[in-house]
Amino acid sequence: MPDTRFKSLKEFYPFYLTEHRNLTSRILHFIGTGLVGLLLIGAILFHEMKFLIAVPLVGYGFAWIGHYFFEKNKPATFKYPAYSLASDFILFWDLLSGKQPFRVKE
Repeated sequence: MPDTRFKSLKEFYPFYLTEHRNLTSRILHFIGTGLVGLLLIGAILFHEMKFLIAVPLVGYGFAWIGHYFFEKNKPATFKYPAYSLASDFILFWDLLSGKQPFRVKE
């Protein structure tokens, strides 16, 4: 990861995308972020706080598997936790809406 200090999410997101180019990693991030959304909705609908315990495990679990085994890089979460979390949801929406492809052309 470069030594750059990002000053905004708009500045950070292009870097985030370069760290998420692998198809399998993108799929894992998409699944993990989608499940996080479902867990949050389930916690609210069913008044089940146990679902909240699973949120970081599911979200980070899928993402870190993607980084460790497929991207072969260190998650940006460690250096930019807020920007990284926000970017996870932006990428989820971009993939869902078709703005970003799952398969990135090399």
